[in-house]
Amino acid sequence: MAPTPPRNTSTRVHVVSDVHGNARDLARAGDGADALICLGDLVLFLDYADHSRGIFPDLFGVANADRIVALRTARRFEEAREFGRRLWAEAGGEPRELIERAVRKQYAELFAAFPTPTYATYGNVDVPPLWPEYAGPGTTVLDGERVEIGGRVFGFVGGGLRTPMNTPYEISDEEYAAKIEAVGEVDVLCTHIPPEVPELVYDTVARRFERGSRALLDAIRRTRPRYALFGHVHQPLVRRMRVGATECVNVGHFASSGRPWALEW
Repeated sequence: MAPTPPRNTSTRVHVVSDVHGNARDLARAGDGADALICLGDLVLFLDYADHSRGIFPDLFGVANADRIVALRTARRFEEAREFGRRLWAEAGGEPRELIERAVRKQYAELFAAFPTPTYATYGNVDVPPLWPEYAGPGTTVLDGERVEIGGRVFGFVGGGLRTPMNTPYEISDEEYAAKIEAVGEVDVLCTHIPPEVPELVYDTVARRFERGSRALLDAIRRTRPRYALFGHVHQPLVRRMRVGATECVNVGHFASSGRPWALEW
């Protein structure tokens, strides 16, 4: 009797980005998958769709959140910064301590919701120095690094590039490019921000171009990964398109959808 051929097995990975405080759905995001990938932005500082949610309205109230969103949406960034400085001065506490306390509270809940295994990198609103305190043994944090999942090599680059918004984890173009270079050739390139392609960086609700990475785009063209996965742009003009041999995918705004994007092979 001929031996029975081995059964084909497949690997399924769920990918989320821009969690922004959605711990409830994050706890289910790994259901049915072999691993969860998180592309960052765990913290919810201010929800632009619901100004009552986030660290800012918790500290300063919804009316002040309405005001600062209006200023930022109008790209009146200097007025927004001055308004923020006045609010912090009136609060009577040290801003860094107040923000860190609120971020820690969110991180405790969010990291506890991660399934095992989870592979995560930072978003531009995250605070990397705090992650080692909350990432359990089932969560692997990667930034400028690679890991093998189900026989495929995944590369991770976290953070964002510098903008007038001045979010916590914005770095220089040179530092970002160095991390892209360190990752090298991979099957799946995972980042928080998209490559610098107009259709992928334009937010149709905010009506502005977010910052994408030219170094990331160059690496995609040069190394030709099967997939480039990212988030950051909450309502992109185009969610998915090919750049050469690579399928570039915005995995979605998890805070609002509550649904992961699935990759299976």
